Amino acid sequence: MADRILATVGNITVTEKDLAELMRGLGQRGQAYNSPEGRRALLNQVINNKLLLLDARRNLYEAEPAFRDELNRLKENLLISYAGEKAIASVTVTDAEAKEYYEDNKAEFTSGESVNASHILVDTEDEAKKIHEEITSGKISFEDAARAYSKCPSKDAGGNLGSFERGQMVSEFDSAVFAMSVGELTKEPVKTQFGYHLILLNSKEEAKLYSYSEIADQIKAGLLNEKRRKAYESKINQLKIMYPVDLAGI
Repeated sequence: MADRILATVGNITVTEKDLAELMRGLGQRGQAYNSPEGRRALLNQVINNKLLLLDARRNLYEAEPAFRDELNRLKENLLISYAGEKAIASVTVTDAEAKEYYEDNKAEFTSGESVNASHILVDTEDEAKKIHEEITSGKISFEDAARAYSKCPSKDAGGNLGSFERGQMVSEFDSAVFAMSVGELTKEPVKTQFGYHLILLNSKEEAKLYSYSEIADQIKAGLLNEKRRKAYESKINQLKIMYPVDLAGI
């Protein structure tokens, strides 16, 4: 219950609501306090805050000019933020707008051809050919050979580099891997600036156009941000007409 009293500090009561507000103010970090120990720590913080509040009232800090100046600054900032939110509050994006943008900009929502590949990287061609022979003869698996011989950090994953699109690897590697068939091992080592590679193509994905349903939320979010930006700029331009701005220099 939000009004359940957890403590009293002078003439102030500390309730469950105070604790919840402090936890909410911490954002994601607040989840770390969602335990008996965490709640006690938050309760102590709320108590400390109330003690300071009582002290401020006793000393009439609210009447001090410095406090009033700070209060006015905070009020101005809150008003600015509130006015900015009001300027964009009515902005919305309809399904029709999002679908129209999707149809007009399908190139934006197409993923390129990608592959998943593994490799073994060594310093010399002779070493690469020796390892190739061991793999093709069945003496050792590609993954075990990668762990045993490769100088690339991917060796810990059996040489697997994960998935990548064209252009993400050096040109020699890129040309070789995208010309391969799934399950194929390069017949000859591929030389790059890093050394000699034996490449195994694990899988290949053709270029894909994402359906509207897959990216509708992404499109709407992008359009909403753009429409809010324009609404904000429009509001500022209107205000400049009402309240002329005269720059005196910087």
